[in-house]
Amino acid sequence: MTRPIDLLRAELAKRNLDAFLVPHADEWQNEYQPARSARLAYISGFTGSAGIAVVTRDRAALFVDGRYTLQGAKQAPGFEQKHLVSDPYAAWLVDALPNGGKVGYDPKLITEQARSNLLAALEGSALELVAVETNPIDAVWHDRPAASTAAARAQPVEFAGVTAAYKRAQIAVDLSQLRSDALVVTAPDVIAWLFNLRGGDVAHTPVVMSTAIIRNDSTAELFVDPAKLDANLVLSLGNAVQVRPETEFASGLAALRDKTVLVDSTALSGWVFDQLRGAGAKLRSGTDPNLLRRARKNDAEIEGTRNAHRRDGCAVVRFLRWLETAENADELICADKLLEFRKAVPGFRDTSFHSISAVGPNSALPHYRSDETSNRKFERGTLYLIDSGGQYDDGTTDITRTVSIGEPTQEMRDRFTRVLKGHIAISAARFPVGTTGQQLDALARLHLWAVGCDYDHGTGHGVGSYLSVHEGPQRIAKQSSAVPLEPGMIISNEPGYYAAGRWGIRIENLVLVRPPEAVPGGDLPVMSFETLTLAPIARDLIDAALLTRDECDWLDAYHARVYALLADDLNKDERAWLAEATAPVR
Repeated sequence: MTRPIDLLRAELAKRNLDAFLVPHADEWQNEYQPARSARLAYISGFTGSAGIAVVTRDRAALFVDGRYTLQGAKQAPGFEQKHLVSDPYAAWLVDALPNGGKVGYDPKLITEQARSNLLAALEGSALELVAVETNPIDAVWHDRPAASTAAARAQPVEFAGVTAAYKRAQIAVDLSQLRSDALVVTAPDVIAWLFNLRGGDVAHTPVVMSTAIIRNDSTAELFVDPAKLDANLVLSLGNAVQVRPETEFASGLAALRDKTVLVDSTALSGWVFDQLRGAGAKLRSGTDPNLLRRARKNDAEIEGTRNAHRRDGCAVVRFLRWLETAENADELICADKLLEFRKAVPGFRDTSFHSISAVGPNSALPHYRSDETSNRKFERGTLYLIDSGGQYDDGTTDITRTVSIGEPTQEMRDRFTRVLKGHIAISAARFPVGTTGQQLDALARLHLWAVGCDYDHGTGHGVGSYLSVHEGPQRIAKQSSAVPLEPGMIISNEPGYYAAGRWGIRIENLVLVRPPEAVPGGDLPVMSFETLTLAPIARDLIDAALLTRDECDWLDAYHARVYALLADDLNKDERAWLAEATAPVR
């Protein structure tokens, strides 16, 4: 059977290209893609959420970050394995190709910023970067999945908090203040938020594949497959929104001739920039104002999220209780069982991502995905990690719990407790206005650093309101971030530790940034976090001797709150189990 990479190489020869870039990206720059846009997975077999492959006539390399090193080697054995940061693919190209080599790329699949960075990296080389009009992978992918036909639906104001017209009016004010006539948006999750729409075009993320142009008079053009919107939904969008077929997006961009258009080079594709420049639009660089407005959840979104977490917490409690006596359990059985409990929860729509259900060595892979070939049965003397979430009509959840299978070792308890201390440090942090997540990140790692340990992923990511489980611009991470945390932002708190080849630990709750409050005797008001996630943390993995009195008090107060908020929705046996699971740690 001819391999996809061989078909691609034959197509590259027809087009006189010496290499082709295959990023994990789609035309909308989504993290999670429709099946027909999974070109990297088709060519290489790699299914991770970040990376890029480079295919030449006789070589191929896969570039991923530390999260996916092992996964990449396993799924793409015919590709040279490279680190995305320490082994830049531009340098690899210069080494792999002869002078005058032509490197093809699809301008719809690379942001303008990434293209600029690539051009700068190749400057001085004898390589030519060639934009293709049609993607050569699409030409050879004969069984490519069809485009989704899932219907769009309105997100009720009851859960959205404000109307779409109100949101557009706010963005119009932002555009006027930025001296811009229009804004181009190609991120479906942003469009879903802005227009109060939800859909089913991507697994786990309720978006409609679409693009939009927003103008500073509050009018907008929405480019989408018309078949996805029924007459009532179109009517509900109002006369200020013109719904146009997605095939007319290019002509919509062309109509911005002589207009000042706000563009974000980190979010929009090179193709969009090419269209706007070709039309003679005046480009004003800036960040999409939708991002911060979306990140600051309103009262309805906050209350909906709290309610979703209460219901989701009951499902997690039932799962953890079941897990204690489960026989012949394995990773897939456990993931299915948790899904079964969640499906019984009112308002449940979907999981918020593919659950990471991992035991033993697999739990040491932060972004592991279990399947029939990797599935492991439970064995005593190890750890089980379950990172999962739910999509509900009124909110999105994301939670990770780690439990011991059998008696934990002292090393397991030590590492778990140090992760817990970092988790508590973030949860209990108080910080002034203007603080970024980068400034808080060290709090989560301090107790691991003390014994020469760390983890190779961020500590926190933003979360949407019945939208994407990964939502910017806020985050808690080592990497530089210019975005301060603001009241109403929801963000994860998920430090971890991973003993390669043995077991892994992660404790994750979602937290809400509270407004600043005065501190008695203090000089300035400070913000803090409200923990939204409600589920017990494994007490048998805690070495209480390593906890301070304040840390014990935080954990006991958290567990008391979990019991108080969930008990009434559980049956007698479930309440009894939860009472024991949330008993004081000392």
